[in-house]
Amino acid sequence: MAHDWTPESWQADRFTAKHLPAYDDAAELAGATDTLAGFPPLVFAGEARRLKAELADVAAGKAFLLQGGDCAESFAEFSPNNIRDTFRVILQMAAVLTFASKMPVVKLGRMAGQFAKPRSSDTETQGEVTLPSYFGDNVNGIDFTPESRRNDPQRMVRAYSQAAATLNLLRAFAGGGYANLREVQRWTLDFMGRSPWADKYQDIANRIGEALDFMEACGVDIEGDPHLKATSFYTSHEALLLPYEQAMTRQDSMTGDWVDTSAHFLWIGDRTRFEGSAHVEFLRGVLNPIGIKCGPSLAPEVLLGLLDTLNPAREPGRITLISRFGHDKVEAGLPPLVRAVEREGHQVVWSCDPMHGNVVKADSGYKTRPFERILAEVRGFFAVHRAEGTHAGGIHLEMTGQDVTECTGGAVAITDEGLNDRYHTHCDPRLNAAQSLELAFLLAEMLNLELAETHRAAAE
Repeated sequence: MAHDWTPESWQADRFTAKHLPAYDDAAELAGATDTLAGFPPLVFAGEARRLKAELADVAAGKAFLLQGGDCAESFAEFSPNNIRDTFRVILQMAAVLTFASKMPVVKLGRMAGQFAKPRSSDTETQGEVTLPSYFGDNVNGIDFTPESRRNDPQRMVRAYSQAAATLNLLRAFAGGGYANLREVQRWTLDFMGRSPWADKYQDIANRIGEALDFMEACGVDIEGDPHLKATSFYTSHEALLLPYEQAMTRQDSMTGDWVDTSAHFLWIGDRTRFEGSAHVEFLRGVLNPIGIKCGPSLAPEVLLGLLDTLNPAREPGRITLISRFGHDKVEAGLPPLVRAVEREGHQVVWSCDPMHGNVVKADSGYKTRPFERILAEVRGFFAVHRAEGTHAGGIHLEMTGQDVTECTGGAVAITDEGLNDRYHTHCDPRLNAAQSLELAFLLAEMLNLELAETHRAAAE
């Protein structure tokens, strides 16, 4: 366990808690968190440890991390179909990456808890009316009315219930036959037919099916092998709403370690990783694997201090560094961080978030993320790691299985004028299923190039 730490130690005066909502009724907040503290855990310590072991393989260059899901989950769009469709796109992407690279893919969803969002200001003004900003559905509502924008602690209880239902369905999909490799041809969504990458995926699906037929003909028990019938799938979100995270923290009866049972993996955002941060203090004490968003404002010495605080034992798999620089800054900004981490001997997962640094406002007025900028940042990320001799270990995407039109470009050629056709996001624009699959194929090409250079260097 972390020294001198408790689940509530983040509340001490020496720590600063930014981007938290202000609640107007302390007793109501205490009632909601007491209710949550009495609920069953959503995930378990053993699952978090298993994910950490898999991420240690990623850090060692033996696997790849695929993390994706909604920008911000909402109460209004909660449905089993949306959960299923995002899950199946992640399965498709993982199949492409695994088949191309011959490397295991760790599947981590931004699901079952990704509600809260940081805000630049606590309030929003429209005309002469000022109300609390929208902090995500587990805090308040998106409609600009006093009733909707009230920061309501009971929304945390509703978020827990939605997360529990989401996890229940994800576990059923992952272990109940839906993820069976025999079903790989059925994972394609109906509207994907107009994507040129759908045919390429179908070819991979056919080849996987032929490989399974061959193995079965050789006497391998395909139906009895759990690795082929099921998959491991983990959940993650930004640990932003600390009252919720504290209420969901439990002590492992086997080891005495503390685990945040709201998700398997939690990350600290670019706005909450500063020195003296209450969010850093909270996460240093839980056993979960932790992500740190790394943007242009992060100095190498500050990053090294964060690593010493959050992983003093230098446990492999504990820390994932998620770079988010923007397509035009990654090749200049990322190398100093990589070199500092390598110099100090920290074994981390390096992952790329190509979404947050590439938001633009289209001529139509919609906020969007051009696919070519997303792809350019991913290419720059891989180029940096090839140059530094380190493993480009993962991708972190805001994406959905829905047929949305929120990011321009890609092979399906969403235009500025077409954004308003199906622009549904509650927060930031997401890649749709066709764009996500296209990116997976392009990622596979980059990963193969990295692996080829690694093998060449080892041979020399």
